[in-house]
Amino acid sequence: MIAGPPSRLPVPTAGALASARAGENFPIAAWVLRPARREARAALYGFCRLVDDLGDEHPQDRVAALTALETELHLCWDGRPTHPVLRRLQPVIAAHRLRPDPFERLVRANLQDQRVLRYRDWEELLDYCTLSATPVGELVLALEGIADPARVGWSDRVCTGLQLANMWQDVAGDRARGRRYLPLAVLEAAGAAEADWWRGAPTPALRAAVAAAVARARRELRAGWPLVGAVGGLLRIEMATFIRSGLAACAAVEAAGDRVFVVRARIPRAARRRAVLGAVPSWWRPGRAPR
Repeated sequence: MIAGPPSRLPVPTAGALASARAGENFPIAAWVLRPARREARAALYGFCRLVDDLGDEHPQDRVAALTALETELHLCWDGRPTHPVLRRLQPVIAAHRLRPDPFERLVRANLQDQRVLRYRDWEELLDYCTLSATPVGELVLALEGIADPARVGWSDRVCTGLQLANMWQDVAGDRARGRRYLPLAVLEAAGAAEADWWRGAPTPALRAAVAAAVARARRELRAGWPLVGAVGGLLRIEMATFIRSGLAACAAVEAAGDRVFVVRARIPRAARRRAVLGAVPSWWRPGRAPR
């Protein structure tokens, strides 16, 4: 592995570092978390944001920047990192005995984004989700001391569903960037061709392919619902909110119809509120997975 110098990494402002506290990754108000847990979450999400920014927005050599980040990441276990995001992360890693693997997979996901723009089938795309999505859930559970295979497996399904739902929300943006996450096999099974995808002119076959992709996201989210009943406290409501928000994203894609090829399908504020309020009863009784 050839590592670039740490100086290639952009240094965020104090405001950017603080923004993780109130970012979109918190489905419930951050103030309901204990201060120590709030800081741990902010440190994790700050790292996730840095990785994504390097992979999507860095104006220079993104591969070199991501490789430099991976090199400095390892100093969190064996050394002293210099980047502010990693300095903030290091005590969290030590306090919770977090493993390098989930962090490394997040970096590998963004490295893969630099060279893989199209996916052949579900197997390829789900493999990508094990790099880009499931590590976040695994780290959130690890902060609570949860690492058993059953609960991690349910978390993986939830995170995969959320990732897929986000992909289908942002079909227009990905097409503009030359990316096609929707597997070619799904297009072909619906009777569409890849050329139809790049033209973006809706056809019955293209609509059917998107509908099949949304259905897969829903299945993943609902398959992870047992996690809600398998955790306690505020984490139970939070997991229920994640799932309900993902299902709301799926509904937003369907509501957008053909416009999904032009603009991002956004979840209405009312639907976001319903996702949070609908999760509250999970504190007492998880019930069945929502539709």
